[in-house]
Amino acid sequence: MSSDNKQPEEPAAGGPEQLALIRETVRKAQVPKAKPRTWRGAALAKELPVARVMVNKGVLHLDQYFDYAVPEELDADAQPGVRVRVRFGAGAHRVREGRREGGGLIDGFLIERRAESDYGGALAALAYVVSPEPVLSPQMLALARAVADRYAGSLADVLQLAIPPRNGRAEAKPSPEPLPSPAAPEVASWGRYGRGAAFLEALAGGGAPRAVWTALPGPHWPDELARAVAATLASGRGALVVVPDGRRAARVDTALTALLGEGRHALLTAESGPEKRYRQWLAVRRGSVRAVVGTRAAMFAPVQDLGLVAVWDDGDSSHSDENAPFPHVREVLELRAAHDKCGFLLGSTSCTVEAAQLVESGWALPLIADREQVRGAAPLVRTVGDQDLARDEAARAARLPSIAWQTVRDGLKSGPVLVQVPRRGYVPRLACERCRAPARCRHCAGPLEAPDERDLKCGWCGRGAPDWHCVECGSTRLRAQVVGARRTAEELGRAFPAVQVRTSGRDHVLDSVPGRPALVVSTPGAEPVAEGGYAAALLLDGWAMLGRPDLRSGEDALRRWMDAAALVRGQSEGGTVVIVAEPTLRPVQALVRWDPVGHAQRELAERAQLGFPPVSRMASVTGRAETIAAFVAAAQLPGDVEVLGPVPLPATDPGRPRRPGDPPVGETWERALLRVPPGSGAALAVALKSAQAARMARGGVDPVRIRIDPPDIG
Repeated sequence: MSSDNKQPEEPAAGGPEQLALIRETVRKAQVPKAKPRTWRGAALAKELPVARVMVNKGVLHLDQYFDYAVPEELDADAQPGVRVRVRFGAGAHRVREGRREGGGLIDGFLIERRAESDYGGALAALAYVVSPEPVLSPQMLALARAVADRYAGSLADVLQLAIPPRNGRAEAKPSPEPLPSPAAPEVASWGRYGRGAAFLEALAGGGAPRAVWTALPGPHWPDELARAVAATLASGRGALVVVPDGRRAARVDTALTALLGEGRHALLTAESGPEKRYRQWLAVRRGSVRAVVGTRAAMFAPVQDLGLVAVWDDGDSSHSDENAPFPHVREVLELRAAHDKCGFLLGSTSCTVEAAQLVESGWALPLIADREQVRGAAPLVRTVGDQDLARDEAARAARLPSIAWQTVRDGLKSGPVLVQVPRRGYVPRLACERCRAPARCRHCAGPLEAPDERDLKCGWCGRGAPDWHCVECGSTRLRAQVVGARRTAEELGRAFPAVQVRTSGRDHVLDSVPGRPALVVSTPGAEPVAEGGYAAALLLDGWAMLGRPDLRSGEDALRRWMDAAALVRGQSEGGTVVIVAEPTLRPVQALVRWDPVGHAQRELAERAQLGFPPVSRMASVTGRAETIAAFVAAAQLPGDVEVLGPVPLPATDPGRPRRPGDPPVGETWERALLRVPPGSGAALAVALKSAQAARMARGGVDPVRIRIDPPDIG
């Protein structure tokens, strides 16, 4: 020990001056510096002592990585991809002896380990590793970042959608050993399509074909999807299929099991429950299972060696996530196909404008059947327009034209008959019988509804209206503007008293019905599958779907009609569909000809002339009028942007659940649409993301909601 370290000879019990001298002597002592310590006093990891973490804040001005020190005790478990808990929010004033302390605990993902930090100040330490199971791979991170950039969102928000919540019991169970690759499947019903056999052969040979598949009507599409998956597995690669709902996922699941047996694929749906779903997800991430079928969240499934991504019925609204940053399954799978250089399959019995654009641009090839195959598989479609209804005594009395009654009678001789009604309930909308003025509540002016035969109440505030009278003419008699599914079922039950009548809708969805004669009344999207197919179908109140003030109303109406009509037997087996809609309208004509591709191509050409999506790129900015005006003015938008609006949004109905993006009850919000030509979409997303981040960093209180490619633009 050097002389500088000798203690003074005076007794330690000296005065304050002596204590001050001791402190000064210790301060100047020449001792080796101690190894940096964490805030808990534990030693740091010997190698790569810095962890780069994405914290789960989900706000744009914090959409970056943060560095943390790695305690030695967490060195083994703190590997890239694991879930961690860190302290966040401790400012520079919370540094003690060179160590940052304090802050609230928050979840995060460990992105990488580093030898040094770019941050020059003191680092807080990882609080703990939630689990040593790595759940975020580099491929998943790259995909999540691409999705966040495309939709002007934060990486943390995308990871919230991509990685399911942890379940300890599921994580503790080992995943099974992977099975060997199966043999390539037979072509089977894929032979009905011009390039169907070549598509399967390309997948089985390790290729990456991209196709838009217009499926023939009938029950074969789940088996055809399963064969595409099997062909991909035969090449030693993985496959991913995303469908709109659990019912259709179950059909593909059944087809895959029948074709490949148990253990070769995972089913990822909300119906599975959190533990089973996470166990299946882990089996996919660990490489035990290389094929996935699931609903929307499965678009991020961590399939290894991805060879095929497929989406069924991309026009279904279920494919558009209602959580920020609002990604769409089709767009995410396009990104995955490009990043992973894998095959892509977009299938549906109809055809969206976006699908038609993929073919027109050459990015994907069409998979379609010739007209002879279409005529053999599709049912006969007959129309009933307004003029026909006016001349039809039966239609004036009972809302159903004579041709519909006859179709039902004939169909019930050989099987079940499907009746599609646009609205659920008894009589969803009412009007004065004499003057046709809408029936409104005298308390809040909301629309009056009849949820059952006896009750009359407001659809906004829920108050009853037993003594209603028309404020325009004084009449006390009501008529139905739109008749719901339950009222239709009641009317049909009276007309066919010996026939069972079943309903399927949001409150109770039927998966399937037997092949015996019955009437099945359903709302769009809830149609059950009939054993052997329906003998006939009625598509009622077509004007209710076509009359929506939205750019996609015609496309959506045609898709819903074709989804229902595809469940009917082919014309060669006597299958007949009657649609009550104006026969001259383009979507109705497309249904009669069974030509969804031609309809989509014409829609695409018109939108190109008018500058509408998907030819242009659009974003919506929603909030209070003064807030969005300031936001748009402050954003450094591309020079070729066109601002449409803003226009007021419909007020939120009191007494009804508030949907994401709806203004609070009593507030008036506006929406501005920002449109850019092709090639400027990425610049628009960057500008909006930067403006939102700057606004949030300044502490903006009023909400501003940004949505890239909004599904509804009016």
